[in-house]
Amino acid sequence: MKTAPLVAATLAFDTEGVAFSSAYRDRYHPRSGALEQAAHVFLHGNGLPGRWQGRERFVILETGFGLGNNFLATLAAWRGDPRRCERLHFISIEKHPFTRADLARAHEGSPLRELADELLHAWPSPTPDLHRLDFAGGQVQLLLALGDVADWLPQIAARVDAFFLDGFAPDRNPAMWQPRVFKALARLAAPDATAATWSVARMVREGLVTAGFEVERAPGSGAKREITRARFAPRFVPRCAPARLAAALPDGGERHAIIVGAGLAGCATAMALAEQGWNCTLLEGLASMAGATSGNRAGVFHGIVNPQDGAHARFNRAAALHAAGAVQQAITQHGAAGQVAGVLRLESRSSEAEMRAQLDALGLPPDYVQALPAADASRLAGLALPLPAWFYPGGGWVAPPALAASLVQRAGAKATLRCGTQVAALRRAGDAWQAIDVRGAVIAKSAVVVLANAADAQRLLDEPRWPLSKVRGQVTELPLATPGLRLPLLPITGNGYVLPALPGATALFGATSQPGDDDPQLRVEDQRHNLARLERLTGSSPRDGACVELAGRVGWRCVATDRLPVIGAVPDLAAIAAQPGLRLDQPCLVPRLPGLYVYIGLASRGITWAALGARTLAAVIAGSPCPIAASLHDAVDAGRFASREARRESARRLGDSVARRAAPSGPRAP
Repeated sequence: MKTAPLVAATLAFDTEGVAFSSAYRDRYHPRSGALEQAAHVFLHGNGLPGRWQGRERFVILETGFGLGNNFLATLAAWRGDPRRCERLHFISIEKHPFTRADLARAHEGSPLRELADELLHAWPSPTPDLHRLDFAGGQVQLLLALGDVADWLPQIAARVDAFFLDGFAPDRNPAMWQPRVFKALARLAAPDATAATWSVARMVREGLVTAGFEVERAPGSGAKREITRARFAPRFVPRCAPARLAAALPDGGERHAIIVGAGLAGCATAMALAEQGWNCTLLEGLASMAGATSGNRAGVFHGIVNPQDGAHARFNRAAALHAAGAVQQAITQHGAAGQVAGVLRLESRSSEAEMRAQLDALGLPPDYVQALPAADASRLAGLALPLPAWFYPGGGWVAPPALAASLVQRAGAKATLRCGTQVAALRRAGDAWQAIDVRGAVIAKSAVVVLANAADAQRLLDEPRWPLSKVRGQVTELPLATPGLRLPLLPITGNGYVLPALPGATALFGATSQPGDDDPQLRVEDQRHNLARLERLTGSSPRDGACVELAGRVGWRCVATDRLPVIGAVPDLAAIAAQPGLRLDQPCLVPRLPGLYVYIGLASRGITWAALGARTLAAVIAGSPCPIAASLHDAVDAGRFASREARRESARRLGDSVARRAAPSGPRAP
């Protein structure tokens, strides 16, 4: 997905006091009122609240968020309905989002002021991403896609029950009503999905009919004599891609999953599944959770900036926004040691002017990232820094074990933790998976298993030849009283990292990166390496560094070659081998084993990736809307390796064919 800088809407009012867009020369809602339109056109026009009653989940997609009145009216209706669905997902797309200040001004006299204040409190940083905002304790989720509707609709992964087709009039904003928009709606529509809009323009009605909707006119309200209602009734319904299918549960089966591994990935998955209404059993081989790679005393999290804004940059940006909320909750509600006050990342390859030019081109807002000269970065750090720096205001640090514990606490009674339980093997028995111990006994069984045990997952999967490696890392710890030691006020990163003073009067910095190294012992040469990094990052040089007491920790990261996590249903290699002509060019098309999932490869970004990766996986398992763009889903999908191998094989065969045709033929027989 190609992102573009966002251009904020400007709040204005016409002579009658109705919110007005000077860019499109149209009102945001009719004179009769935004909430009246929301109730009559979009709620009643889609048969709501009746259609969501008694449902586990109901999904709405809106094509223009605007001032958010349709969402607020829907939230109010859901809260006031005693028979409401368990979970309401509201997806909305907005090309020109308002600033928080303008949104607040627009809702000053709103009858739903309390709900509007909740929206304002949750209003996201204006980055061109899919932002998740939680309401009603997480039972209502707003997925707000900032960008053009034609770009975003193909990137939405959801089964939509009702469409709110809102936006400026077709003659003022024809791009929102073009045929490819309606075609994209059909791809997202669940069986018997409905749609409603205030417009009765011919291009709207014909677009819906062409996309497979049955269309009717219905009485309008206010100054509108008629509105359009529609029901999805296509002649042909395409099959869902294997990677996007929800977990199949036996009739009457409990929504329950076994999670192998209770580090950050496993604990975050427990939290994310609990948000979806699932129970889980966490099986951890060590004596306590977060005892392996997630066991460092502290770690850092932040986003990244890349001039191309490719998949790696976009996933890290989206993940950092999720991480900030998870870390802040761990600190404020569960007493975790940490701080969400920003991170400085030193920049050695670009000047400050070049950094600012990158931000201008990308249009990234200052509450996500800033380009600072060395002097400004030094003031924030409380140390003289030698280089300019990227400043991520929403970044910070936290103790990973405390974050893991917080995630499990958020899952509450829906998560059962069993430590000291080593899974030796997995076995398929009927429609369930069995976790087997070293004696061959069944530890637990479930229709759904998630392997969140880093590199050890490959052993349980019979070594599927995924391009993953174990990378040894050693961090160094020193007492704050060490002569010559000076620490920053904020975390500093850049080919290594150093944290502010930790509880217990400890300094922590590092870390080494050593693929294929299995040595569990602390090493003096690695400590010297970390001390050199400390000096390069901060100018701090503890006296007699080589003789400083050797203290720290060794752990192993699970790292994929493309530096992204591995998330999703496990590919069915036997099915691939048995069907040589199977289409595999896209990761989502790769066949999957039923009920078996992985969440591994968190590398050195476990804190940053944990929450978003887990919510992505939980959405797949539960069949709920995915919190990331489809292109990012493909980028982290566990099927991507099989897809790449298939594309390489196809290219090789094509090359061989071209070579054969180009080869000179031999002499003709006389």
